[in-house]
Amino acid sequence: MRLATFNIESLDLPTRSEPPFEARAAALRPALERLAADILCLQEVNGQHVPGAPERRLVALDLLLEGTRYAAYHRAATSGADGRGVASVHNLVTLSRFPILERREVRHAYMAPVEYRYVTGSAKGGAPQPVAFDRPLLLTEIELPGAKSLDVINAHLRARRASAIPGEKVDSATWRTTGGWAEGYFISALKRTAQALELRLLIDERLASAPGRLIAVAGDFNAEDHETPLRLAVAGEDDTGNSRLASSALIVLDRALPPDRRWSVLHAGRREMLDHVLASQALYGRLRGIEVHNEGLADEVLAAGGGVAASYHAPLVAEFGWG
Repeated sequence: MRLATFNIESLDLPTRSEPPFEARAAALRPALERLAADILCLQEVNGQHVPGAPERRLVALDLLLEGTRYAAYHRAATSGADGRGVASVHNLVTLSRFPILERREVRHAYMAPVEYRYVTGSAKGGAPQPVAFDRPLLLTEIELPGAKSLDVINAHLRARRASAIPGEKVDSATWRTTGGWAEGYFISALKRTAQALELRLLIDERLASAPGRLIAVAGDFNAEDHETPLRLAVAGEDDTGNSRLASSALIVLDRALPPDRRWSVLHAGRREMLDHVLASQALYGRLRGIEVHNEGLADEVLAAGGGVAASYHAPLVAEFGWG
């Protein structure tokens, strides 16, 4: 059984798509086929308006998957703000060759938004404002051969870019003050870290209800192995200091990659592993291998303007023994 994750970089249709959709599809389809995934977690799938329909739908994704193995897969996706259709941007989508038994979006289910009082900009000194997650986690329970089921949590934590601070931007790319930028960067880190905590609480709940449960967490964490979001999600024995909690810890599967291959993003010449597949102890016992397909990855900073046809993220696929 092959489980993959791929941030496909704001997949969309004109007029919001640059490069054109046809160019993107020509680059993305071979990458998807190479994964040969039984379960595929996608991030940054945008939704489109359909004439006569009240909600957005995943039209671009349907066109991308046309003619591939994934077109007939079972599907779960995050929804729009009103619960109908999908969101306009950055939906999570999980595709599965096997039936999906349960689908649940998890957003502030275990912790309320942090109340925060701005210290810069036009909102400085005002009433505390809730700092909400950009998008939910997407939990699916998937029926596997042999009467087994697998929990798959598709995750996309807040990017490292600074969040907007009222009155602190000259334009979309320019900050008015260094303090405003610093506060925006802090807010993004707060969102990323808080959602990693919610992810850990979700994992704890699933394991408490069924010790030995098979759990995979896959997605774009916007964090490397040693950073706080990963440490919160993993809850390793080296952090908890309690061997009795070791069965609840997750394993970072990309640690099995050779050091010179362990990167999923190229940022100004610096190789970073921001995309991960994590596994519960029971699932880890079935691991047979892991690959990262980063051979043709463009530098997200140095690439020519206008976007990239494929993605600035490399896909990652883990293979597990079954049967």
